Amino acid sequence: MFRTKICGITRIEDARHLADVGAGAIGLNFYAASPRCIDVNVARQIAGSLPPEMAKVGVFVNAVPDEIAETVKNVGLDIVQLHGDETPDQLAEVIRTAGLPVIRAFRLDERGLAPAAEYLRQCEKNSASPRMVLVDAFRRDAYGGTGETVDWQQLRDWRGKLGETRLILAGGLTPNNVQQAIKIVRPDAVDTASGVESQPGIKDAAAMQRFVSEALGAW
Repeated sequence: MFRTKICGITRIEDARHLADVGAGAIGLNFYAASPRCIDVNVARQIAGSLPPEMAKVGVFVNAVPDEIAETVKNVGLDIVQLHGDETPDQLAEVIRTAGLPVIRAFRLDERGLAPAAEYLRQCEKNSASPRMVLVDAFRRDAYGGTGETVDWQQLRDWRGKLGETRLILAGGLTPNNVQQAIKIVRPDAVDTASGVESQPGIKDAAAMQRFVSEALGAW
């Protein structure tokens, strides 16, 4: 799996630059309420411009499993990211219909990782678990992409709560703080969107290169 993921890619030139600088994955957003949402045709062009070893992650929020599977097929995605309120049963249905590994995102609030740990226990009962868990900042009016950081100290003991499930750390990561975040949390991967943008959906080439370099250097 990847170490670095840049989410909210809307342009081919940004995606190809990420491939050149060694990023492991891009995120293509299909949530209509997001300023980084793109249509299937643009997503297909972006995905088709990248080398096969670079993971193409489709980000969905409370989407119908059959629609997710259709987008997976039309775009050529490698991984599905569920970033809404999807239940363990819905996650299992996505795995069944899309036939791909799933990243399940959680917004970290005062309860810490307890909701994610309970969710994973329910997934085990269904024999359908996410490949990775992504932790993002909590804000009541948004499902992600807020630029707000999470409490890294709250995640120090994440392996004791999430078991063998891999962790992606997101939430307000930038080239300036990603090394510190990795050293505190020790996640398996990091993810950013707004942290490398000049405006929503438009990435800054120098910031992307520095983010990838700083993150990989921390490991």
